[in-house]
Amino acid sequence: MAIIGAGYVGIPLAQVFADAGRSVLLVDVSADRVAQLNRGESYIEDVPSAKLKQLVDERGLRATTDYDELREADAIVIALPTPLSKQREPDLSIVRAATEQIATRLRAGHLVVLESTTYPGTTRDELLPILERGSGLTAGVDFHLAFSPERIDPGRTDHTTKTVPKVVGGINAASTEAAAALYASAIDTIHRVSTPEAAELTKLLENIFRSVNIALVNELAQLCDRMGIDIWEVVEAADTKPFGFMRFDPGPGLGGHCIPIDPFYLTWKAREYDFSTRFIELAGEVNQNMPYYCRSRVSQALNHGAGRSVKGSRILVLGVAYKADISDMRESPAVKLIELLQNAGADVSYHDPHVPSFVEHGTELASQPLEPGAYDAVVIATAHTTIDYAKLVSDAHLVVDLRNAAGRRGITDEKVWKL
Repeated sequence: MAIIGAGYVGIPLAQVFADAGRSVLLVDVSADRVAQLNRGESYIEDVPSAKLKQLVDERGLRATTDYDELREADAIVIALPTPLSKQREPDLSIVRAATEQIATRLRAGHLVVLESTTYPGTTRDELLPILERGSGLTAGVDFHLAFSPERIDPGRTDHTTKTVPKVVGGINAASTEAAAALYASAIDTIHRVSTPEAAELTKLLENIFRSVNIALVNELAQLCDRMGIDIWEVVEAADTKPFGFMRFDPGPGLGGHCIPIDPFYLTWKAREYDFSTRFIELAGEVNQNMPYYCRSRVSQALNHGAGRSVKGSRILVLGVAYKADISDMRESPAVKLIELLQNAGADVSYHDPHVPSFVEHGTELASQPLEPGAYDAVVIATAHTTIDYAKLVSDAHLVVDLRNAAGRRGITDEKVWKL
């Protein structure tokens, strides 16, 4: 099988299939990335280099930039990014370009599966015509076509690519069964749905569910601030109910490739049907506003806790990955918060043991040593578990804890300002 896209989805998927005895080829546009993979060097934390090296040496896993090698594959899986444009509209250009490449190499008997998150109708209305036009073959007759949403959660060990059930939906029954057979050879549980549209919407529902519930608790966090109630205490108390409640925590905003982006795919598509997804759009507004609210919270803490304004203050942002204990920075709200604090005149640095450096608006920023006492305030944006929060609070002049990292560990101090 071939997997188009050697990223956070493609590499874990390649590992699972290689472990199951499949011959796996990763196709990527980056020659440097391909060379790195062929040396057995991983840049994805979920697949350590030692494991990747074993698969390269013993199972024949390979990477290439040459789309011509697709002709030898039996199945082709597309695992490419589907970002939003600056206008917050779906950008399928990467997927379309790859599909054009696949089409000219497509042969009878091929199975093509899209895993990239997208709006309902993409597989049938976008990929199918490109593949048929470029190959001269008929989908559902000469080759199989299906959608199967990725369900990768970086850094997670309790639910993995192998153990999370795989949803599959083909353009016809034969395509569904072909995709199901492929995934069943490596993944524990397969769930069939009737169409690719149902599979596409399944992925969006999963992420919209999280987006809406996070927005709810983020909005309550702002209300609790005005009411003088500890939102974290309330969430902890509600979480003791064994039924009818699922815990979601507030934070500085949404991160990752899925939750901040995917809901907008559905709101965009809904307009075609004269339908306004107001609930989803409201959740997006609340979540997008959180970095701005957190900037105000930092300003409030500096003003009342240290008698300083944001302008001219030295601030250390702790954690720039979008969640704890990984290096993934996609859509990280910490980056937006850094930008907002800089715009307010602060001298901002960051520390992240998982992110040595990153580029913001053309400027490279490097992780600084964790020396809390050297700053007017430390802002905890990502609660990496390797940090000694007791020492951090002890050494810092002021801490703005946007993740309740100190509170979770029973650390209380007047210098700690919670979200």
